[in-house]
Amino acid sequence: MFPLRVHLLATLVSLALCQYEDYDYVPHSFIGPSTANCDRECECPINFPSAMYCDGRKLKAVPTVPTGIKYLYLQNNQIDEIKSGVFDNVTADLRWLVLDNNQITNAKIAAGTIDKLTALEKLFFSQNLLTEPVIPPSKALEELKMTHNKLNKFSSGLLNDKENLTSVNVQHNELTSEAIAGAFKGSKKLLSLDVSHNKLKKLPVGVPASLEILYADHNDIDSIGSGYLSKVPGLRYLRVSHNKLVDSGLPTGVFNVTSLLELDLSFNKLQTIPDINEQLEQLYLQANEISKFDLSSFCKYVSPVNFSHLKHLRLDANNLTPHSMPPETSNCLRMASEIMFE
Repeated sequence: MFPLRVHLLATLVSLALCQYEDYDYVPHSFIGPSTANCDRECECPINFPSAMYCDGRKLKAVPTVPTGIKYLYLQNNQIDEIKSGVFDNVTADLRWLVLDNNQITNAKIAAGTIDKLTALEKLFFSQNLLTEPVIPPSKALEELKMTHNKLNKFSSGLLNDKENLTSVNVQHNELTSEAIAGAFKGSKKLLSLDVSHNKLKKLPVGVPASLEILYADHNDIDSIGSGYLSKVPGLRYLRVSHNKLVDSGLPTGVFNVTSLLELDLSFNKLQTIPDINEQLEQLYLQANEISKFDLSSFCKYVSPVNFSHLKHLRLDANNLTPHSMPPETSNCLRMASEIMFE
């Protein structure tokens, strides 16, 4: 993996861990006085004239955006509608649109507003009242974040032309497995997808092969389809904690893939340790119903060059103690720096 790709992946992991305001935001008070080319309710700092700061001003509607603005901050207001014409001056210029923490519904977004933003790269629309996603026509879109809404549908095909989209965050919504079937397959460069805190009964189908991060914590998932991970050959981080996984819902070897580095199956109903690949580095199994430490789950056989690369293993809140481990464990798990039982 080249250094640039490593940096990008590290950035995406960091973004996935954050819940709110993870965009690069520089308070206007640190930049200087406002320019004349600005809406009177906002500020456009002289030292950063392409940005318009309208955040935290108790606004009820999106103000008209003047020519030259590329970065628009509207978070933490009381906005409940986006009127026609407010983006007419920047349809081909606006790069970032931040609308987090407002009261916007789909019905109050006028036609010809967001659906005419052809250069948008980042759309942050979290903590509003959306019931379905709002997708700009921009092929330059890189990041889409609509967490903490009321999304209950995400139609297939909405992202088909999003050639540069790398991150989608839709956690804390009301999405079902049927609602997102095929919703993400068109994004061929998608690296990170977070569908945690929804109503999924299975992992999203049709995700692109490019995916490296998939978070599906806090859903109703009770099984994972055979061969699911083989369709996502680059997947490195998979989290399915706080679900309803049971042994019968995990086909033999479903997690035995060389790409995975982190696997989180904590807070489920597993009674045995599933088979993993020797390349896995982080395994979280706490708060299940496991009563047997089966070393073959980690190592089929051990030799000077065959052993598990596992570094961290959590087994606390199960029916296991350190005495559950067989004597050969130290050879198999020779890389482990932490094995937690309590």
